This record gives sequence, structure tokens and C-alpha cells, in this order.
Amino acid sequence: MKITAADVIVTSPDRNFVTLKITTDDGITGLGDGTLNGRELAVASYLADHVAPLLIGRDPHRIEDTWQFLYRSAYWRRGPVTMAAIAAVDVALWDIKAKAAGMPLYQLLGGASRNGIMAYGHASGRDLPELFDSIRLHLELGYRSIRVQTSVPGVDAVYGVAAQPSIDGKRYDYEPAQRTPLPAEEDWDTRAYLRHLPGVFEAVRNEFGPELPLLHDGHHRMTPIQAARLGKDLEPYDLFWLEDCTPAENQEALRLVRQHTTTPLAIGEVFNTVWDYQTLIREQLIDYVRSAVTHTGGITAMRKLLDYAAQYQIKSGIHGPTDISPVGMAAALHLDLAIHNFGIQEYMRHGPATDEVFRQSFSFTNGYLHPGELPGIGVELDEEAAARFPYQAAYLPFNRLKDGTVHDW
Repeated sequence: MKITAADVIVTSPDRNFVTLKITTDDGITGLGDGTLNGRELAVASYLADHVAPLLIGRDPHRIEDTWQFLYRSAYWRRGPVTMAAIAAVDVALWDIKAKAAGMPLYQLLGGASRNGIMAYGHASGRDLPELFDSIRLHLELGYRSIRVQTSVPGVDAVYGVAAQPSIDGKRYDYEPAQRTPLPAEEDWDTRAYLRHLPGVFEAVRNEFGPELPLLHDGHHRMTPIQAARLGKDLEPYDLFWLEDCTPAENQEALRLVRQHTTTPLAIGEVFNTVWDYQTLIREQLIDYVRSAVTHTGGITAMRKLLDYAAQYQIKSGIHGPTDISPVGMAAALHLDLAIHNFGIQEYMRHGPATDEVFRQSFSFTNGYLHPGELPGIGVELDEEAAARFPYQAAYLPFNRLKDGTVHDW
């Protein structure tokens, strides 16, 4: 079997997606997700101009060899653009291999280690009544674990709060990248956030009881000592995890956080390789790996990363917002089902236009996801539908403090 075509398809149904479609001389096709939110065309160009020509004539079954070739032959390694491009190729090749075998991908990864994949949803509100309504809605939708995000008094716009206004006039739901000529400027006040948040979780616990798993995303906005304070303040409310409490490029910073709190920590949605995690995993400074299959080199690399984490009893918490396409989500679900050290899967439903473009076999029932039993990853791309939704430039917002200093968004 040989690869005869590698086509890059950019489409924007509910948001922008980059999909790689690899075709073999046997007529088998495989799909990979190369979406990088706010920088989609950089990956599309990397794939179309630099990677696709290298794939023609290669044996699609040689997945590990192709991965190493793409990673090492470029000389310039790592980074989100490179690793998203490699991930797109990797997942497409696994899709082809599983289709050729007549099996769902998880069977080639060793078979199922569980019956279903526990997922968490995203609840938010500008005040407590609105937040409680959002939590109840997610419980009615079947979620059994809930991420809680809330507005902060004195701060106009906060990441993850669905009902707050956006400059393009649309609801700020699951896609903060707004289709505007320039990035939206938002404000931030860490001290106000630290004062406000513990009371929110106290109220949520009082309303919904001790059993409901609750998560929270700090979105890289705290210094290590601020993160340590928040983790300690939230201990009475028994969080499932506190995510991205501080920018973790400085991996040693997590030592300080760990010294002061027993709140479980999740890190890594902006990480791209195992090298970003070496200290964090080896010293057991985190509890959950948050990388996305789409941004971390695909199934091949994520499996190795999670096997490394398993040696230290660290579990998976794979990134799964709506800027991961259904192709990337499906790949994550097959890996979730197969690995032993699964923790939880982020899951946000895509919109109806996305579901029209990407036909999916995975399911969500009673709080659990399953990738389905179709051969491959179980997603097919409707190219005619995709063509009806051309790319639209979009930017993620950025933050400034009250004095005008640019801060981590």
C-alpha cells in the first residue's frame, strides 16, 4: 500500500478547522486534525507546503517511522505548529491502518480498558443563580462532572463565562476566538479573582452537595505563590482538579505550589511534547496530563507520554474543547478507552454545522463517551459541506491589567 494523495482542507462551520486527508492506492482514506486555534493557516501551510509532498509514495503502515521522519528531518523540532502538523499525519495514518484491519482504532491500541469514558462539561455564570442554572442544565444533559467558571466582580470579561458579551455580538460560549480584524482586549485582576472564587465553590458545594466532581481552570493567570494560595483555599471544596494554575513553562514553579496544597493539579493544554513534562512527571508535581492529541504529535506521541506518566500514577485529562475538531476528539476517545491510566475527558459538544461537515460515530450517554465500533477513528468528512464554510480569520482575546500591562490570557 502506498500514499497517493495528502490534501489539506480548511473549513469554518462553527469555527475554523484544519483537516488532513490522506488517500492510498487501495482507495482507503484517513483523516487527521491539525487545528491550532487562532493560527490555523500556519499549520495548513506547514502541511500543504512542507509535509504533504514528503508523504507521497510512502507506506502508510509505517506510522512510527513516518513520525520520526517528520520530527527529525525538519531539524526545527517541537512547537505547536510542527506538532499539530505531525499529529494530523499520525492520526490519519492510524485511521487508515484501523480501516485496513477492519477494526475501530482502540482495538489496535490493545483493546478497551473500560466500558466508557467519563467526561466533564463546562458550566459558567455571571452570578450564582446563572451559574447554578448552568450546572443544572449540564446535569440534565448527562454530565456527571462539571467545570465551574464564574465572572469576577470588577472584571468585565473572564475566560470561560458563556453569557458575557463579546465584541462580535455573539455569545461567548465555547469559542472565545472571535471573528474580528484584531484580538479583543480583556481586563484582569488576580487579587479580585482570588478573593471571589472560594466563596463561589462554597456556594456550589452547599447547593449541589459533596459528591459532584468539580473542576476549575485558572488559565495560566497566577504566579506560583498565588496558585498555591488558591489551591489551599479551595481544599475544603474537594476539587477534582485545579487546571493550569500558573504558566508551567517553568516546570520547577510547580514545586512551590505542591508544597502548599493537596488540591489535585492538571497542566499541559499548551504543551506539545514529552519534554514539556519531564520535571512535572518525574517529580510528581501534577496529577493529570492535559495535552491534546491534536497538539502533541498525535496518537503515537500521546501514548508514549501517558505511558511515562503512568509510572508515577499520573492520569490523563486530554484537552477536548470545540477548537479540537471531531477528528481530534475521536482520536482522543480511542486512546482514552485503551490506556490504563485514564482520568477524565473534556467534552464540549460541537455545533450543528460542524456535525454536518464531520460525520461522527462517537456517542455520549449517561455521562460517558464511547468512540463507536466503526473501522478507523469513526469520523468521515463531507467535503461538499466543508466547502460551504470558508475560512474566516479569528483571534483569541488577550488580557491587560488595570495599569495596562499585558497579562496571560
